[in-house]
Amino acid sequence: MNIELIVIGKTDSREVESLVALYAQRIGRYCRFGITVLPDVRRTRNLTQAQQRTAEGEALLRQFAEGDYVALLDERGEERRSTEFALWLQQRLNSGVKRLVMVIGGPYGFSDAVYARADARLSLSRMTFSHQLVRVLFAEQLYRAFTILRHEPYHHE
Repeated sequence: MNIELIVIGKTDSREVESLVALYAQRIGRYCRFGITVLPDVRRTRNLTQAQQRTAEGEALLRQFAEGDYVALLDERGEERRSTEFALWLQQRLNSGVKRLVMVIGGPYGFSDAVYARADARLSLSRMTFSHQLVRVLFAEQLYRAFTILRHEPYHHE
């Protein structure tokens, strides 16, 4: 299975970029893992939040292929413990899905069209994190899930 993380906007932090790259390299031992960074919407000063969500949504929808399993990282999504997320990931791996697409949206969330296309919504926490930190947190949790599935000594419970 291929796993693709799609994010809106590039990071301006070398530290965040470095940590995401570290976990991406580790995840690469278990599956093909890629990160697609979509450009920020331009001229947002003249757009409402809904218009910005719609513009980002159109860019996201162009990234999805038929047969992709699309999971949104969304504050209103289902929360899971790390071991539960690992089991969720195992179910996706066993399902025959060719590409699992995980999506981190823009600052105002997702458009209705993206929500309609999504197969799942996951939340990393009930707390709010910057979109920059969500990249790191998710990459670490994905790596952790693979180590849990392989019974490797990374996760302690």
